[in-house]
Amino acid sequence: MFENIYKEYFPFWEKISDEDREYICRNSHMFTYPKGRNIHNGEECSGVILVRSGSLRLYMMSDEGKEITLYRLYRGDLCMLSASCVLDAITFDVFVDAEEDSQCCVVSGPAFAAVSQRNPDIRIFALETAVSRFSDVMWVLQQVLFMSMDKRLAIFLSDESARTGSDTITLTHGQIARYMGSAREVVSRMLKYFAGEGIVEVSRGGVMILDKKRLRNLTL
Repeated sequence: MFENIYKEYFPFWEKISDEDREYICRNSHMFTYPKGRNIHNGEECSGVILVRSGSLRLYMMSDEGKEITLYRLYRGDLCMLSASCVLDAITFDVFVDAEEDSQCCVVSGPAFAAVSQRNPDIRIFALETAVSRFSDVMWVLQQVLFMSMDKRLAIFLSDESARTGSDTITLTHGQIARYMGSAREVVSRMLKYFAGEGIVEVSRGGVMILDKKRLRNLTL
């Protein structure tokens, strides 16, 4: 099972020995995580995670418990930041939660690290995979550091609408604030302003976008 999966997603697969391929497969497991389950708490080397279905959310957390979403992973995406034992350069803690019911292949971190030591192609792949995500992280930092709250919220709502294919964002004010790394009171106040301008409608079930054009203009 794992052989066929990794052949599709690991470009180095045909370049390594049969023994190393077998070793990776033997140290792989398929897990099904329910929505909301924490998969990686930032402390241990959880391994290399390949998303087969569902979606995962990677985020950082302050000492006070404030969260900010770095990016999300979907089917076919790989998470290398959960494998700190593979990449020595990872010196910060990230957390990974299942945002939906998700099925994932997880390669043991120590096993992947051992094979990568013998195969430069694997280590290069691991580094390139991790580095490719830092553009997403820098985009988040740019929003936090340099953008006004109304623009950040407009971007978040627009992105969520595009991601789900719905004009209704089924998240509470607290969840939105947690994803954005802000305070619930700030998000509630800004949503109230948006509602007063006729851009959204706020209810107990979430936020409905009423005027996509005006919301999109706020993101510019």
